[in-house]
Amino acid sequence: MRAVPLRAAIVGCGLIGQRRAQTMTGATLVACADIELKKATALAESAPGCIAFGDWREMIARTECDLMVVATLHDTLADITKAALARGRHVLVEKPAARRSAELEPVIALAERAGVRVRVGFNHRYHRALRKARELVDAGALGELMFIRGLYGHGGRIGYEREWRADPKLSGGGELIDQGPHLIDLARWFLGDFTVVEGFAGTFFWDMPVEDNGFMLLRTATGKTAFLHASCTEWKNMFSFEIYGRVGKIHITGLGGSYGVERLAFHRMLPQMGPPETTNWEYPMADDSWTVEFAEFIEDIRNVRPPAPGLADAHAVLRVIDQIYKASGYDHRS
Repeated sequence: MRAVPLRAAIVGCGLIGQRRAQTMTGATLVACADIELKKATALAESAPGCIAFGDWREMIARTECDLMVVATLHDTLADITKAALARGRHVLVEKPAARRSAELEPVIALAERAGVRVRVGFNHRYHRALRKARELVDAGALGELMFIRGLYGHGGRIGYEREWRADPKLSGGGELIDQGPHLIDLARWFLGDFTVVEGFAGTFFWDMPVEDNGFMLLRTATGKTAFLHASCTEWKNMFSFEIYGRVGKIHITGLGGSYGVERLAFHRMLPQMGPPETTNWEYPMADDSWTVEFAEFIEDIRNVRPPAPGLADAHAVLRVIDQIYKASGYDHRS
């Protein structure tokens, strides 16, 4: 028998909230809220029977739903998630889930008491190239992993320094907490927890109180290392993620759109070494990571299983970011 779609609500009807509404397989959108009511109204019009609200608190109090998507600015992610959990709703909260690790800890405690599922929106795990990389690594194609090198960057736009991402009270930081969480999460996904965290956050170009570049050197207890760089002075949008094993290497480039076609190259070392045997995959089709990720969340709920990535993963990512901000001699999120 076909499963009845779950009832979903969205808080935050900007670009990400709209994308979530379009990729909500297995759920029906029944309510949405945004501080700009016209955004909520426009999104509600795309879903029959959906009710729009200008206040998320009113929406939570008046709406019967099974799950909520929280796609707001960073400063309200934790508070809205807590309010949803207090009502017994399952939650998909966008990364980074909070502005600092301490801000996320009450959310973790409440989720445990409420007995509901909370997934954090690290959708990059679900890009086709990353899913293929996971398959190759799990099959032992690279042998024992050694290190990862990752770069995620864009070039901003005129007025970037006046946007919400440049306001530390709203964002919690700059590029390190914007694109950085995706890099850290992917590196942890393949290498495990990082016990040694080194790095620097600095502002090189944009006239703003948050960093425009974050450099990270992270190591696990067994010495596996990730060298990561998140930048908004890249000028040409770029995503590059290299996974090195003892017998092979994976190199992923592009995320579609302005980042270029998503590609994966697998370089297998031959017994005689020298030039490797290379196999290439290319994914020119539309990005389906949001759809696949949401489908996983529905399965989390139906099968009563812990989401991965979940709050513990977000907390680990934020702890890395906390340490780098501290090491840089400031914490502009206080």
